Amino acid sequence: MKVSIEDTCTACGLCCDTCPEVFEIGPDKAEVKVEDVLPAEHEDAVQQAADECPVEAIVVE
Repeated sequence: MKVSIEDTCTACGLCCDTCPEVFEIGPDKAEVKVEDVLPAEHEDAVQQAADECPVEAIVVE
């Protein structure tokens, strides 16, 4: 699984609250801390963050 943040992100912080191991707030928007493939133990929390993102800025592949 891979995850990315689109430019539509409003930096509300919901993803960081849901999965702080993977997401952090950068200077302009949320950012993904994990490079390359996401560790399996975080997949459920990342999917939850994507599902709950108010602007649908989290892309899960």
